[in-house]
Amino acid sequence: DDELRAILDRTRSIAVVGLSSNPKRASYGVAQFLQVRGYRIVPVNPNETEVLGEKAYPTLLDVPDAVDLVDVFRRPSVTPEVAERAVAIGAPVLWLQLGIESEEARRIAEEAGLTVIMDLCIRTVVARFELEEATRRDDEARRGG
Repeated sequence: DDELRAILDRTRSIAVVGLSSNPKRASYGVAQFLQVRGYRIVPVNPNETEVLGEKAYPTLLDVPDAVDLVDVFRRPSVTPEVAERAVAIGAPVLWLQLGIESEEARRIAEEAGLTVIMDLCIRTVVARFELEEATRRDDEARRGG
């Protein structure tokens, strides 16, 4: 948890690989949740031009600005290529969403110095941390401190 908190605390921009403009897709819901919480979302999907009011880019290599985290909503078989591109753009973190695992992608990213999170939903983590913080503040308020 400490490492996840540190990652999220220093993250400002998130490239969401596989972000869809379809509100019924998990990628859309997660990206919207993060955007509402102040993260800058950078859609990466060759089939989109704009998602959530942000210009979409065909690949990570086309994103003109630095990103703090690459969040991946793609099948495991393509994640090694995504990892290579995350390395190429200098992203410090590669995050594979819930249900996505690739030891090859992990190896590629970690050998280049990236932090890798796999098979974990970033939305769930952020929501849990928010709930824990709210509970802590409520407990302090009840104790008068």
